[in-house]
Amino acid sequence: MERKLADIGAEGVLLAGAGRAILLQIANPAVGHGVAEHSNFVARPFDRFRATLTYVYAVRYGTKDQVAAVRRSVNKAHGPVRRKAGTSTHGYSAFDPQAQLWVVATLYDTAVIIYEKIYGPLEDEAAELMYQDYARMGTVLQLPADLWPADRAAFKAYWDSRLQSLELDAVAVRVGRDLLYPPTGPLWLRMSMPLIRFITTGLLPDHLRSGYGLPWSDRRSRLFDRTTRWSALVYPRLPRPLRHFAKDYCLGRLRTA
Repeated sequence: MERKLADIGAEGVLLAGAGRAILLQIANPAVGHGVAEHSNFVARPFDRFRATLTYVYAVRYGTKDQVAAVRRSVNKAHGPVRRKAGTSTHGYSAFDPQAQLWVVATLYDTAVIIYEKIYGPLEDEAAELMYQDYARMGTVLQLPADLWPADRAAFKAYWDSRLQSLELDAVAVRVGRDLLYPPTGPLWLRMSMPLIRFITTGLLPDHLRSGYGLPWSDRRSRLFDRTTRWSALVYPRLPRPLRHFAKDYCLGRLRTA
């Protein structure tokens, strides 16, 4: 099936990795403690998730006015966190370049994993386009351009080193459990959480899966592999408007004034 390079980031199936990306982000204390102290993610998960999606889609597909609008929104949300930096033992600031790098890195790595599970390995041209797209997401977020690894090989070295150094603390575990087992929220979200937990758990590295206390077994692993293969057969055959619904929905609701 022929795919346009510009369609990669618009594929709704990438959202299947959202839980993985979030749990990776908060595994870094510089992010996890900031979420615990300043974020209402747990209380309003859908609103926060939609805001993140809108940012990602605007940077990749939006107009200049839409990019400016999401940048203002991000700065407004992060401003109070920057002013309160230092209240945590980890000195969290939403504008800390290393924390920003880690957040964008989790989004990129997760997107590649999900896309390749559904469509197979990316060819070099598509892989490079995807990498540059996520570099741009970081710079719009005010990540210094020279901090983003120079190429995919440099990114892999950064990712492998950073991933192995992650050690979950009690704050990260608590936030992660609250997100995966939400006490409140719309009924449809709570009903879908068992599937979300299953997919998220299957995508996590072993040591983080264990650290978050997420059950796994050989049987679950085989079921996860079957689910992935079934999705790879079914998803690419869905109509394009359905596969790109999330992008069109978020950009359609984005106000630039």
